[in-house]
Amino acid sequence: MKIRNPRTGDCDFEINITDSDRLSEQVNKSRVAQQKWSDKTLDERISVLQELKNSLIKNGEVIVQALSIDTGRTTISKRELDGLCGSIDRWCEDAIRCIDDSERQSKVIPSIAIKKHRDPYPVLGVISPWNFPLLLSFIDAVPALLAGCTVIIKPSEITPRFVEPLMTAINEVDELENIISFAHGDGSTGANLIQYVDIVAFTGSVSTGKKVAAAAAKAFIPVCLELGGKDPAIVMKDSDIERATTSILRASIIATGQACQSLERIYVDAVIYDEFTNLLTEKSKKIELSLKDGDGGMIGPLIFEKQAEIISEHIKDAKNKGAKIHCGGEIENHHGGLWIKPTVMSHVTHDMKIMTDETFGPIMPIMSFKSTQEAIDLANDSRYGLSAAVFGKNYDEITEIAKKINCGGISINDAGLTSMIFEEEKNTYKNSGMGPSRNGPEGFTRFFRKKALFLNKGDVFSIEDIFKPNNPRK
Repeated sequence: MKIRNPRTGDCDFEINITDSDRLSEQVNKSRVAQQKWSDKTLDERISVLQELKNSLIKNGEVIVQALSIDTGRTTISKRELDGLCGSIDRWCEDAIRCIDDSERQSKVIPSIAIKKHRDPYPVLGVISPWNFPLLLSFIDAVPALLAGCTVIIKPSEITPRFVEPLMTAINEVDELENIISFAHGDGSTGANLIQYVDIVAFTGSVSTGKKVAAAAAKAFIPVCLELGGKDPAIVMKDSDIERATTSILRASIIATGQACQSLERIYVDAVIYDEFTNLLTEKSKKIELSLKDGDGGMIGPLIFEKQAEIISEHIKDAKNKGAKIHCGGEIENHHGGLWIKPTVMSHVTHDMKIMTDETFGPIMPIMSFKSTQEAIDLANDSRYGLSAAVFGKNYDEITEIAKKINCGGISINDAGLTSMIFEEEKNTYKNSGMGPSRNGPEGFTRFFRKKALFLNKGDVFSIEDIFKPNNPRK
């Protein structure tokens, strides 16, 4: 399979597709290795993961270089590696606190002691997206590995270059042989993977997520889905406009808007609408494209050609229906790569795709509202429910607004914090996902099947005792 370079548009890399026989063999090796891996203590698995982190750092330069070619981004590729190392440290510290081995007495039958036990799912299948290839390949894998699972990752066929140098780092840790492995290919490879594993974690679009859920249901295995978003921001009339525009700009254009938690809908009180729009436009015009690889600019190329087509379609649809473009708005071809400058739009409505469908680009459409309830209704008028942002100076008011938005992570007087803060559990709403939280204790415990052990420390009741009128068990 040939792979496109997002900066040049050239297909300058190839991968060999993992066929069904090879995948079956890979899973069998993972199952054998998992038995020994799960027999290790948590402390022993922590030690191995720390070795992996050190190997990642040692091989970091070549991993980042491959990521940079995959995505056309330099700084963010470095942040991806840093983020993975931070994730390993965080889970190594937090995992032990997520486990409760305490024994408790039954309230129904006081002589019964209840103990908890956990069995890890043997093999986790990870199907990861193209926008953050390294980080999102391991966001589920790290806690699963600590839980005692082995992991097979099917990275996106759009951005697979990083796997080869990554495997070099993994192979330097002897105890990870057949514990972490990769399967290359397109959607059919992902479908095959689901048939073989015991649990699957998918990050990606809603449409593909529904296919993954259906395949997992057919295989009768649990699935964790983190899907797309159309994140709203509400800006109240008493907001610090300087703060709001700075936060919203960052959260809308980081990684060229190719992030599920990017802000894609902005609702501003009519009193400050013009002032807000003008300031956001002014700031957006100062952002430059990073046309020279690794040299200046904050907007990298669009990674996926088809996504560029979707962005262009959304902008065209909005313009045809009366939207006004204040800056940006055009897909640009530079040396074969596809780019778009930060785009601010006004006069948008909910009958435009730009306000209803996930755009996945640095596009900031702004609508006005006249009441708090209208703002909440607009924010909730979506089939997505990933995250959101609320701005204002009345903390009690904006906190109550945040509680009424139908999504899992709401930033208050900032934006995009859901991708930076990992301590607390949060669920996805509507079409934005399914399954337990990937953050907080549940992010670890979801990879266990839980057992309850009932230890009778008292007398055993006979069948005759069951039918006595004063039987305390009735």
